[in-house]
Amino acid sequence: MDGNGHRQIVRDSLFLMADLRIDGVGGDHKVRVRNVSAGGLMADGGPPVQRGALVWVQLRNIGWVEGTIAWVQENRCGVAFREEIDPKLARAPLVAGEGTPRFVRPPVATREPSQVRKI
Repeated sequence: MDGNGHRQIVRDSLFLMADLRIDGVGGDHKVRVRNVSAGGLMADGGPPVQRGALVWVQLRNIGWVEGTIAWVQENRCGVAFREEIDPKLARAPLVAGEGTPRFVRPPVATREPSQVRKI
């Protein structure tokens, strides 16, 4: 690819939290995902990382995805995935189930307006 060829890849701009695991560094670290494509993502926050580091990112509705740090700029970094993902899954709403916090579950069914008591 030429210098700007990678900028032509379709990206979904979004804001979601993800866990980042860095090879050789203990624990999971919270990062903010700013955009995601089939081949990678841009994240900010989290601990300092070095270009070329092996990482795993846990994306909602997808799970853990292996990748490599492609670039670092201040507190942002780019992760190139080892295998492509479907970025639309990361954007999809969480599926309600056991253990799903109330604030991410679908709203409770509403009653007919004639059944609602006026106060």
